[in-house]
Amino acid sequence: MVASRPFGSGGPLVSVIGQGTWPLPDRDALRRGIALGLTHIDTAEMYGDGRSEEIVGEAIAGVPREKLFLVSKVLPQNADAKGVARACEQSLRRMRTDYLDCYLLHWRGSVPIEETMAALERLVDAGKARSLGVSNLDPWDLREAGAALRTHRITCDQVLYNLEERTIEEHELPWARENGAAIVAYTPLGRPTIDAKKKRYASIAQIAERRGVSVQAVALAFLIRDERVFAIPKASRIEHVEANAAAATLTLDDDEIAAIEAAHPRRRRVGALPTN
Repeated sequence: MVASRPFGSGGPLVSVIGQGTWPLPDRDALRRGIALGLTHIDTAEMYGDGRSEEIVGEAIAGVPREKLFLVSKVLPQNADAKGVARACEQSLRRMRTDYLDCYLLHWRGSVPIEETMAALERLVDAGKARSLGVSNLDPWDLREAGAALRTHRITCDQVLYNLEERTIEEHELPWARENGAAIVAYTPLGRPTIDAKKKRYASIAQIAERRGVSVQAVALAFLIRDERVFAIPKASRIEHVEANAAAATLTLDDDEIAAIEAAHPRRRRVGALPTN
């Protein structure tokens, strides 16, 4: 089965590899992923104008709710006090569930962050969400959002993280360690996705051949080597989901990590947090 780890300090055990659903997932792929233990499912009201959440609802039908870790996100234009509550109810209805395991602000917009965080806290208090989090927030925004909370804490920051975009290791990941939060990597296989035939992926191609797994599994294993990190590759096809699941049981050795580091070095960020 897929390995799990605590989602933030003291949080529930969650599959380290999950299933992303942007822009629309494949229902059968989602179901296959759940069967393999990829029970961390991420969606958002924005994806397909709600259709993604509906497909998730179809895919999880008949699965014991306690076996799943469901995440959705509210759009910034809906992130005022009334809008957060309304958006959450709509997401719950589309997914046919009574609660979310984590509910996130998709990105920061014009609504004051204090108002949004207060609204998210009320949802947790009401049992509509088990925890709250954010997406696409850098350490400056994270500190401001965290300071606005009264009784709960930011459980996770969902950010762009892959072999070609590693700046979060120098910025958001240290914040997560200091604040007991999880980092959730979206687009973890890059865009366009990894191509083993390209020279810059030669190091992971060699590792994949030696280990008998896909290059995608090696790339994901590299990202989740840190105990704070989870990854949510897209659930697009059954064969992709099966390849992704292999990453959750793959532990790279020091030499393999060093080879990937050399081919895809990390760097400090100049400018804003990347989102695509």
